[in-house]
Amino acid sequence: MIEDFVKDSLAQDVGRGDLYALVEPSVEASAKIIAKSDGIVAGQAYIDVLAAMELFEINWFVEDGEPFQKGDVIANIAGDSHTLLKIERTLLNMLLHASSIATLTNKYVTIIQPYGVKLLDTRKTRPLLRVFEKYASRCGGAVNHRMGLDDSLMIKDTHLKTIKNLASYIKTARTKIPFTSKIEVEAETLEIAKEAMQSGADIVMCDNMQTSQIAEVVKYRDDNYPHILLEASGNISLDTIEIYAKTGVDAISSGSMIHQANWIDLSMKMD
Repeated sequence: MIEDFVKDSLAQDVGRGDLYALVEPSVEASAKIIAKSDGIVAGQAYIDVLAAMELFEINWFVEDGEPFQKGDVIANIAGDSHTLLKIERTLLNMLLHASSIATLTNKYVTIIQPYGVKLLDTRKTRPLLRVFEKYASRCGGAVNHRMGLDDSLMIKDTHLKTIKNLASYIKTARTKIPFTSKIEVEAETLEIAKEAMQSGADIVMCDNMQTSQIAEVVKYRDDNYPHILLEASGNISLDTIEIYAKTGVDAISSGSMIHQANWIDLSMKMD
């Protein structure tokens, strides 16, 4: 899957061929990937595939998930000049996209880490980029939520509109979905959260609840169903995530670490 993604990304940029290569013969060359802002590295797993595919050498000074500072040399690359100049934008785009997500993700993780709460990403990803973007969030310290509808059964508010009896539905679902698949129910009120727990959910998502409401859900869970996991979600930002982490939930999910990530600044400089 990574190979196909990298191949397609390069093909999009190269088109029918790099016109630069038509003018002068290739020479041996080297370059540096330089950080022009602080961040967390992500993208190495993809760029290593690009290097193997296009036969250039890359020497990393920072690994996926590690921090870098403005002015740091992230990697050295070497190969023939035609190749290095051909892959420049594809390499930087993958590195920038992934590292930007990892950088923002890490800011969220750093805030909630003292509370023992996991940060989860969501399915709010760009079309056909889910695997890549969720890989980037992992590099930043997040834990992947489900990759798709086939991972686990999440019963959202839209699903609940079609379900007459939640307990009966979950009982039937247990006979049809894989044994290892969990069932999560989205709850917007304490009453729905209680019903979800009583009906046999594995995870209850407190969606768009006030922190005071979530604290009530946590207390009810702790007193009655301590085995059930609780997740908080819904418009949670860097400014508010600590408050949610203090409620006692097991995890907080946020799509913003991906769709709100602003690109950091990296560049390639030829030696």
